[in-house]
Amino acid sequence: MKQLAAMSATGFEQACADLLARDGFRSTRRVGGAGDLGVDVTARDDAGRLLILQCKQYQNPVGSGHVQKFNGTARLHHGADLPIMIGLNGFTQPAVDFAQYHQLILMGRPELKKWAHGQHLYDVLGIEDSTQ
Repeated sequence: MKQLAAMSATGFEQACADLLARDGFRSTRRVGGAGDLGVDVTARDDAGRLLILQCKQYQNPVGSGHVQKFNGTARLHHGADLPIMIGLNGFTQPAVDFAQYHQLILMGRPELKKWAHGQHLYDVLGIEDSTQ
């Protein structure tokens, strides 16, 4: 986790893309940067579902405003089947509440640690793999 925290924002996004590739996701690519409209990484699972990741490496928990912005673009603009926001240092309670209401997937530090240490993303997040 110290390595992830010490990375540049681009490095953190690329590390998330690399973890998706490790887990067998297809068409994995880092697209983040200025003007990315809420998308840092995209990938597809074996069922063809589109994952959109927004990676936040903030020192503090991610607030509701960032989650709201992600909600406004992930599905409507990018067509995400699985919109996932990663917060290295978690999320505020209002952000969690908003995400639950809008069925956004949040991944905080405990989940990120499990994923980084070898557990498959879907196992960490409790997402059903529709191909099995």
